[in-house]
Amino acid sequence: MGEVKPVASKSCFAGAYYRKLVSSVDVWGGIGGRVVLPTITFDPSRVNPAKPAQFLDNPSVYMGGNMGGQETDIGLTWEVIRDESGAVTADRRAFRPFLRRTAHAGSGQAALYENAPAEARYYWYQGEEVTMSVKIVANGILRLTVEGAGKKFEKNFEAGGYTLVGKGEFKRVNAIDQVANEGKPVQATKTKVVAAEWKNSYLYRIVNGNLVETPFHDGRYTDMRCPSANNFSIYSTQDDRSKGGEKIEIYGAGS
Repeated sequence: MGEVKPVASKSCFAGAYYRKLVSSVDVWGGIGGRVVLPTITFDPSRVNPAKPAQFLDNPSVYMGGNMGGQETDIGLTWEVIRDESGAVTADRRAFRPFLRRTAHAGSGQAALYENAPAEARYYWYQGEEVTMSVKIVANGILRLTVEGAGKKFEKNFEAGGYTLVGKGEFKRVNAIDQVANEGKPVQATKTKVVAAEWKNSYLYRIVNGNLVETPFHDGRYTDMRCPSANNFSIYSTQDDRSKGGEKIEIYGAGS
């Protein structure tokens, strides 16, 4: 009852190639979904001069939102790991959970970024299927859960802007992030990230103080393809869209 519908369009934020679905601003309490992690082909010319074993492009699959003026990005990003000997790898080798928030004046919180521990039980790989969710479990507390391929990571994360009585928006994102490029025009790249598939996705709605799961269907989101629709191939049937599902390919050089 009284559900707010999403806006027709939103402006892109410069700095990355990303496919985002974002909800209306309403009494949502979080977001979740089941996704097959993508396959990555890096542009060999885009090597990070400061870390020659890594690239300047970095894939991620994440969720988050904005409530009380506080933005969060919470999910999986391509990261370094500790190898079997305990040494940190020079190159990035697996998807690891990350949690990021902006500062929030109302609660006095500073901006924060952290990763899950560099342990094998928190590494996910290309082609693995995971269920991911970010939801408000108490005023000022978000819970990230990533589970799949026999592994699970769960953590409560302080985010003062998020409350069970407030209104906010939630999102899911597939991206090619670019090192030290936030807020700048995207850098040309031949990196491509393909074979990602959302089997479903859903919003949590706050009803009488409880979280109720409801499909993140195509009547509940603003469709964003940034910086240009030409960088994406999106495949979905109406049945897929009714349950928040689609296949996503991202091409830095255009599809």
